Amino acid sequence: MSEHHFIENLRERIGGRADYQLFGRVTKILGLLVEVGGIERDLSIGDRCNLAPRGAELIPCEVVGFREGRALVMPFKPLDRVGLGCRAEIAESRSTVSPSPAWLGRVINAMSEPLDGKGPLLSGEVPVLLRNKPPAAHDRKRLGDKLDLGIKSINCFLSTCRGQRMGIFSGSGVGKSVLMSMLARYTAADVSVIGLIGERGREVQEFLQDELGPEGLKRSVVIVSTSDESPLMRRQGAYLTLAVAEYFRDQGKQVLCMMDSVTRFAMAQREIGLSAGEPPTAKGYPPTTFSELAKLLERAGPGTKGKGDITGFFSVLVEGDDHNEPITDAVRGIIDGHVMLERAIADRGRYPAINILRSISRSMPKCLTDIQVELVKRGREIMSTYEDMAELIRLGAYRQGSDPKVDEAMVIYPKLERFLAQKPEEKMGLEAAYAQLAQILGVKK
Repeated sequence: MSEHHFIENLRERIGGRADYQLFGRVTKILGLLVEVGGIERDLSIGDRCNLAPRGAELIPCEVVGFREGRALVMPFKPLDRVGLGCRAEIAESRSTVSPSPAWLGRVINAMSEPLDGKGPLLSGEVPVLLRNKPPAAHDRKRLGDKLDLGIKSINCFLSTCRGQRMGIFSGSGVGKSVLMSMLARYTAADVSVIGLIGERGREVQEFLQDELGPEGLKRSVVIVSTSDESPLMRRQGAYLTLAVAEYFRDQGKQVLCMMDSVTRFAMAQREIGLSAGEPPTAKGYPPTTFSELAKLLERAGPGTKGKGDITGFFSVLVEGDDHNEPITDAVRGIIDGHVMLERAIADRGRYPAINILRSISRSMPKCLTDIQVELVKRGREIMSTYEDMAELIRLGAYRQGSDPKVDEAMVIYPKLERFLAQKPEEKMGLEAAYAQLAQILGVKK
């Protein structure tokens, strides 16, 4: 072989391989935080690297900060068999996901891997950033027409438009998951994207089979990240939920995006921020928690011209039933309305346990007709009048005939309570709900 041919052959062999592989070593482990030395100058925030435990599979990690010349990384999986000196290899950054219509009816985890045993997921041709930016404010459409949610209490008193973002606020065990399953089944949307973030593993199958059902699942993509998974997985589950919703929105679909719950996303961000050395503020939440909440929730909403919209329902777990705790207060200030579920209403057996007087939709009354505005106004007045006098009425201290408005409220309020109750398997459209409300209030439509 001539010298020229030998050199060309050598070049081809060398060209087929990577020039080099960068790796460092684990120098410290503190809880879920791992310090890596040797490659800190080749990493930046959000990059990925893989830890190589002794005799085990690689553990994917994400860079969350830097300290004293070392990279701080957090794992997506448990740190079993990881020790000092373990190899840390730089990995390709997975900042995008490629959904496709074939994802409908599938249940996946935060890493876009199937959980339902139905085979591999087919990737689409259009990549979407996991941490995407919302459309520019001046390019966004205005809210669309009224959306039929199939739940009469929300349809009438908390009318929601296409592209609106609503919060469902409640303590534990008050019925927010059942309410969200009703929304998933009955809302007049093309696609539902449901993120179960920090959910109990036991409840996932119950939600899929009993509450969502085959018909609801058929037009849904469900992203699951259970409470036992790492904070990075829980946070990524929330990002993936919005990324999948954005994909279908850009295909011109009307998307219903639901997340249960935003609070657990905030808790995951709190664990990440505190581990990386951020200072704690209100209830231990670091400052990035509140900025990340705004970035996440702003991604839902109306799309740009020629594209669809993302109508968002985000549940918030109210700690200790304190509606002024930091996450509840922050989310309430970002979104376009809130549905308050109250334990006292659930205790007396009325579901959904929505406190109409404490709930609000910021698209009202512009989306209502004049007759509907009057119906809602009159219904709220009667409920408010009765609630103001409820204690005296229960004690028998109110004498009938003292106030005509209170007398009227005493007659109509029980009918309104029955109207606001709805079984999970029951659906009621917009027109039927307003007709029933008008009949109760004695108003001709």
